[in-house]
Amino acid sequence: MKMKCFSLVCAFTTLLFSSTVFAAAPIKIGALFAVTGPAAFLGEPERNSAKMVIDEINSKGGIKGHKLELVAYDTTGDATKAVQLATKLIKDDKVVAIIGPSTTGETMAVIPVAEKEQIPLISCSAGSKITDPVKKWVFKTAQNDSLAVGKIYEYLQKNKLTTVSILTVSDGFGASGREQLKTQAAKYGITIVSDDTYGPKDTDMTAQLTKIRGTHSQAIICWGTNPGPAVIAKNARQLGIKTPLFMSHGVSSKKFIELAGEAAEGIKLPSGKVVVADMLSASDKQKKSLMAFVKDYQKHYKTEGDHFGGHAWDAVNLIKSAIENGAVTAAAIRDQLEKSRAFAGIGGSFTYSAQDHAGLGKDAFILVEIKNKDWMIVK
Repeated sequence: MKMKCFSLVCAFTTLLFSSTVFAAAPIKIGALFAVTGPAAFLGEPERNSAKMVIDEINSKGGIKGHKLELVAYDTTGDATKAVQLATKLIKDDKVVAIIGPSTTGETMAVIPVAEKEQIPLISCSAGSKITDPVKKWVFKTAQNDSLAVGKIYEYLQKNKLTTVSILTVSDGFGASGREQLKTQAAKYGITIVSDDTYGPKDTDMTAQLTKIRGTHSQAIICWGTNPGPAVIAKNARQLGIKTPLFMSHGVSSKKFIELAGEAAEGIKLPSGKVVVADMLSASDKQKKSLMAFVKDYQKHYKTEGDHFGGHAWDAVNLIKSAIENGAVTAAAIRDQLEKSRAFAGIGGSFTYSAQDHAGLGKDAFILVEIKNKDWMIVK
C-alpha cells in the first residue's frame, strides 16, 4: 500500500512538474529592425515598441501561461544581412513568427525565406508589393503607399491642383511610391510634368529642384525616407521655390522636423493618426489604442511614440491576439492572423483576409501639415 501511494505521489509530482515546465515554455517571436544605420529612425522606435509591448504582456503573466520571448536583430538596413538574420531566426532561434524588416527593400529580400520556411512575416514596411499580390505567409502593418498617394491626390484634386513634379528616392520604397504616383495620376485628373529621382545617399538635390522650378508645377511631391527629404526641403527653400511641397509618410516622425528645421514649415504629408492622437475626436475608434501607445512610449523612453514604432506595436498585438485564440505554432498563427477583423491598432483598423494581407483602408491615413515645429491636421 505504501509503495502504491509512493508511486502515485511520484506520478503526481512528475505531472505537476511537467505541467509547470509546459506552462513556462516561452513562445519565441523574431524581429528584424534597422536599429542602426540610415534607417535607424524607423528601426529604433520599432525595436523599442516591440520590447515595450512584450515586456508588458509578460509582466501580466504572459498569454495562456506562456511568456513571449523577443529575439531581435539589427539589420542596419542591409537587405543581405536581413536575409542572413531571418534564416538565423528560423533555423537557430526557432521563432514562430518574424516582425519586420523596417524597409521595403529588406522585406522584399526576406519574403522568399519566410515563404520557403513557412514562417509568418509581419513587415513594418510600406511598399504595396510586399502584399500585392498576396503571399501566403506575409502580412504587413505599415500603411500601403498606394493609400498615401491617394490621400495626397485627393487633396490636390479638391484644391484644383492638376500639375505636379515628383522626386523619388532610388530604392525599394521610392520605386514603389513612384509607381503609385504615376499609376494613380490620371484617376485624379493630375498630370506629372517632371519625374526625377535622387540617390539614398545624395546630399544635394538642387539640380533636380532647379529643373522642377523651370516647369509649371502646382505641387512638388517628394517620396523618400530621412535624411534625403529633409535635404530637399532645405534645398527648395534655398532656391526660393514657393510651390507647395508634399512628402510621403516615410518622414512621419519628429526626426524629419528636426532635420529639416525651418524648411519643414508648411510641408504636408499623409501620416498615421498617432502623431495627432490628442487632436482626434473621442468617437475615433483608434483613439484609445493611440493614446495608450503614446503614453506608454513616453513613460518607457521619455520621448513621443511615433508612426513607425506603431507598426511594431500593431504586429506584436496581432500575434498576441492569434495566441489568445489558441495559436502557438507558425501555421496556426498565420491562420489566425488571416482571420483578424477590425483590430483597432496604431496604423489603423486591420481586417485581413485570404485576399488581403495589408488589411487597411483609406481611413488609415490623415493629411497633416507641419506648423511651428509640430503636426496639425489638414481640414
